[in-house]
Amino acid sequence: MRVLVTGGAGFIGSHYVRTLLDGGYPAFAGAEVTVLDLLTYAGNLANLAPVEGRHTFVHGDICDAELLARLVPGHDLVINFAAESHVDRSIDGPSTFVRSNVLGVQTLLQACLSAGTPKVVQVSTDEVYGSIEEGSWAEDAPLLPRSPYSAAKAGGDLLARAYAVTYGLPVSITRCGNNYGPYQYPEKVVPLFVTNILEGRKVPLYGDGGNVRDWVHVDDHCRAIQLVAERGEPGEIYHVAGTAELSNLELTRRILAELDADWSMVEPVTDRKGHDRRYSLDDARLRAMGYAPRTGFDEGLAATVRWYTDNPSWWKPLKGAR
Repeated sequence: MRVLVTGGAGFIGSHYVRTLLDGGYPAFAGAEVTVLDLLTYAGNLANLAPVEGRHTFVHGDICDAELLARLVPGHDLVINFAAESHVDRSIDGPSTFVRSNVLGVQTLLQACLSAGTPKVVQVSTDEVYGSIEEGSWAEDAPLLPRSPYSAAKAGGDLLARAYAVTYGLPVSITRCGNNYGPYQYPEKVVPLFVTNILEGRKVPLYGDGGNVRDWVHVDDHCRAIQLVAERGEPGEIYHVAGTAELSNLELTRRILAELDADWSMVEPVTDRKGHDRRYSLDDARLRAMGYAPRTGFDEGLAATVRWYTDNPSWWKPLKGAR
């Protein structure tokens, strides 16, 4: 079994790689793993240090068709984690997101088609649906993205489905809520808030703090991706819901409590442009395949806070480089 993980030095991709190589996915025991990553600001070889020497690393870009033509053939599975993913950055510079999340996906899909890759998984986000006032999205909900990031991800997803329908490429799509856990780049809300408080700095809370997100531990997300890699159907979409639907206010309170900090550490800031109010996914399809999250939010948040507390040597250089 040979597995190519694109974006495998990022937060979620590296967790998948570490878990796979540590025997966490028995169906892929003994698999040979290749990681392709451009190592932009959020890609970090330190994320793969625990499995150094147990995989092949290739420094490169999913937009590089010539590289992919050499690299993709011979792999039994390609999982695409590679993406630009920070909404604020997409508002400031949309073109980078279109390049990675649309053109990059198409280039990778074409390489997989040319190589006859037996299975492809496109990893995506709940943000492609826009905002939902009540209830939860099913997989056939219309795509109504509201940021350049989510619009670019929607474009990549639509290309994946088109390659499945038009060319018969065996590609499945996963869409997940907000992830958290160790090794997450400290511009995202959980590690940003935790590390700011550890440094004695205030945390920036957007608007009225009422925006609601569904929180998924990265390990649960990767287990769901593995299930889709093993059993997902071509052209189908699979939702990965979390264990806690929280407003940003409640999330902030819980992080403060974990660090014995008070509300004086919170600084209200102007709301993000086009800020989606609420996300929520119906994951009945994946649960019918046997998936269920294992990490409760309180347990997962406590472990995540401990990891950042214990690993300043990982995150301090990243915050200094921002």
